[in-house]
Amino acid sequence: MKIIYGNRFTWATYAALAGLLLSCICCSADPMKGPVDPTGKTPLETGWKAVTITGGLMRPWSAVWLPDGRTLLVTEREGRLRVVRDGELRTDAVKGLPDVLPLDQGGLLDIALHPDFTKNRRVYMTYSAGRRQANRTTLARGRINEEHTELTEVETLFQVSQAKQGGQHFGSRLLWLDDGTLLMSIGDGGNPPLQLDGRLIRLNAQELSSHLGKVLRLDEDGKPPADNPFVDDGDPRTDPYIWTYGHRNIQGLAIHPESRAVWATEHGARGGDELNLLRKGQNYGWPEATYSVEYFGPRISETTTLDGAMNPAVVWTPCIAPSGLLFYTGPEFPRWKGDLLAGGLVLRQIRRIDFENGKIVGQTTFQFEDRIRWVGQGPDGGIYVLTDEVDGKLLRIVPQE
Repeated sequence: MKIIYGNRFTWATYAALAGLLLSCICCSADPMKGPVDPTGKTPLETGWKAVTITGGLMRPWSAVWLPDGRTLLVTEREGRLRVVRDGELRTDAVKGLPDVLPLDQGGLLDIALHPDFTKNRRVYMTYSAGRRQANRTTLARGRINEEHTELTEVETLFQVSQAKQGGQHFGSRLLWLDDGTLLMSIGDGGNPPLQLDGRLIRLNAQELSSHLGKVLRLDEDGKPPADNPFVDDGDPRTDPYIWTYGHRNIQGLAIHPESRAVWATEHGARGGDELNLLRKGQNYGWPEATYSVEYFGPRISETTTLDGAMNPAVVWTPCIAPSGLLFYTGPEFPRWKGDLLAGGLVLRQIRRIDFENGKIVGQTTFQFEDRIRWVGQGPDGGIYVLTDEVDGKLLRIVPQE
């Protein structure tokens, strides 16, 4: 595997400064008023503890269980794919990965198995590719061998249409739908003063000619399905991949186990993180309608609502910086069954969003010492967590004895 590095000093310095900025600024905003009351602190969840399965992971971003129930593939943002088998982290990384640009928030990001993995052994990955001054969120796939040591037949399936500068807002969460198509979130490209074609890059979230600030829907070969919502809108500039638009930076996607509705968690700027129910073809407002304010102080939009746009189901101010997302269906915590678990980076939390009869009725907080990047359910029904640290850990949530 070839890893293309940006300036390492710049990466490390940016990461430290970004963490300080977010911890000091992102979480200090006063809530903006709108049809959704922003959620601040919530009661602490009890009756659980976190057990470390393994450490030694370098900034892990995502993971996926293989059908054998013993093997977990874990992406590291620096560009490595690691194997945890029976709770032991293998020393050697998987070989054969594509060229990755580990730049700021970018690198090797999400991972998902093809729905027919047992037959074709195909693994799908998102990552940032290119260089500091021109990079794109990219989707590739390959076949992993039975020893889990190498990817072969690696091919690029999709790249974002516009190259951008810098290392912010790659999105990159993947989710297979029941019809065999794949959702892929794409961030808006970054914060002011970053521009693209002479204007703020984040304005592309409202443009149907751009992939930035969208959720895209692809078939297994990376092509736009013929029934995507904007395929036949009559405007040749409209991109056929777009499924929803008006997003800042979605890094959590999950399907409700009963209704099969798609839910997403999305980073705001200073305050205004969102939980959204995604419906194809809909606009989610960013940046024309948001509960966020700029990192440097002023409001981003004059309104929190927009005609024709969907309102969020939940708004978090202070922000939690949401990442991995899971609908829990396991046996160990019956009271949580059917609830949504949303990882949080800045506040080092998981928020449990309590669903009853399809409606959100409350929230609680799991407090951790480390940033929570990914939350998933294992084949044993257990809740597993990745921490976003230089010495990242794989944790398992178990009942408190």
